[in-house]
Amino acid sequence: MPIIAKTRLLFAAALGLGGAALAHAATPAPAETRAFDKIVDDTVARYHLPGIAVGVIESGQIVYVRTAGETVAGSGRKITPQTLFKMASNSKAMTTALLGRLVDQGKLHWDDPVTKYLPQFRMHDPWVTANMRVADLLTHSSGLPEGGGDLMLWPEPNAFTRADIIHGLAFIKPGYSFRSQYQYDNLLYVVAGEVAAAAGGASYETLMHREVFEPLGLSRCQVGAWNRDAVGDVAQPHRQDNGHNVAIREDAAMIPAITSAPAGGIRCDLDDMLSWARNWLVPTPAQLAWLSPTQRQLLQAPHMLIPVSAQRRAWDHSHVMAYGYGWRMTDVDGEWNVWHTGTLSGMYSMLALLPDRRSGFVFMINGEADDARTVLGEVLTKHFTAPDEKRDVNWYADALDRAAKQHTATSSMPDTSAQRPANPDELAAWTGLYRDPWFGDISLCPRDGKVHFAATKSPKLTGTVMRLGTRDLVHWDDSGDLDAWLDFRPATTAQPITLRMAKLDPQGDFSSDYEDLDFHRVGGCH
Repeated sequence: MPIIAKTRLLFAAALGLGGAALAHAATPAPAETRAFDKIVDDTVARYHLPGIAVGVIESGQIVYVRTAGETVAGSGRKITPQTLFKMASNSKAMTTALLGRLVDQGKLHWDDPVTKYLPQFRMHDPWVTANMRVADLLTHSSGLPEGGGDLMLWPEPNAFTRADIIHGLAFIKPGYSFRSQYQYDNLLYVVAGEVAAAAGGASYETLMHREVFEPLGLSRCQVGAWNRDAVGDVAQPHRQDNGHNVAIREDAAMIPAITSAPAGGIRCDLDDMLSWARNWLVPTPAQLAWLSPTQRQLLQAPHMLIPVSAQRRAWDHSHVMAYGYGWRMTDVDGEWNVWHTGTLSGMYSMLALLPDRRSGFVFMINGEADDARTVLGEVLTKHFTAPDEKRDVNWYADALDRAAKQHTATSSMPDTSAQRPANPDELAAWTGLYRDPWFGDISLCPRDGKVHFAATKSPKLTGTVMRLGTRDLVHWDDSGDLDAWLDFRPATTAQPITLRMAKLDPQGDFSSDYEDLDFHRVGGCH
């Protein structure tokens, strides 16, 4: 039987298991608790994490809950199972569940054209616009380049609205043909949230509370505007500075609604995320009434194939990987695994389900944790799929370190040690105001003997123009953003001065999608 067909049958079988509610938690064997404690302790120690919350489910029962560290390093405020973390892209599965609810209610259909709900919606290609279905918004196969338009979402806060995103999509050139391959994007999940709002007759935030959080009892999950101190117990993101965890981009007392919410703006605590996971593994009759088995199967079924990496083949013996609606899926050591990760600056999360076993885990980290998440996710998965395997946290961490050294040896990242602030006289021919059709306006203007870059709608995206050899680059004021080359082209009879940008590190995070920008000079500095 073909693998995709087999996995669809597997889902149908797995979803038939949840007839009766199981006990919320079980007491694990002391040896098992010690084993989980060692995994968490080794991960925290290896990566110097500021804070973490971990929960494990076996056979539908919560068997392990562990928190460690602080909401803000040095504050003395401990992480608890009620501490809120940014879920980042783990929000996507909640958005698709909301859409599934609306399908169950007959308010929309997966095959409906997006323009039925958003007549103003446009992609770069008119044919794609006409043929884009609601389901196509969810599978990362739209033709948008990887991370295309993410600069309208991050860094936060910024002034881009969801209407700006819908308008800007028409100007982002495709990176490949429609429905031909997987390239991760975030903007179309924001569009999906607006489709839900149009079909559901209320804002995305209102619908998420009414249709998802409240029916499932996710009482601590937050989306939209809320008061940090009234809600309380909120983890803040961190970066590492000389071996120390330093809080970054800390929340103000009033947390505003954010444009990116449907793609990555929900916050939840460990208790609610474990309830969310059990809803998928062992749904009660009430939960099956909340979201039908048909929609559950559809959300977690393969819809777009994803290339399987050499690392995944070597570590997990995986043969196929795919994306559903807000979920990834693959075979691990012969067992089906459904999962997603979440990544924001200083915040990392992972939720993984093994439907056949009615088991899984969730964890959230409030620090720099790319490798930590990979290692912890791998070791916790192997607890289920390869319990006799002797590879521990340090084995996987060492393997990642070796791979990183090999990457560094062949990296095209330039040596920037000789960079210096560009003299305004050197850039006199290029300074001025520039405009991109989707990102909007920026200024490159002299101030205090230097040339400064400032984006009108993204106030965090400011920096100093530097000279490195014969090239110019912008060094951002916020070290969490990737520095970018600035390549100017002189005016011609057909067009004014233009500016293109590119990441200094070609392998840098795709959300810094400078390559998709196409600036034209529209005026001088005031």
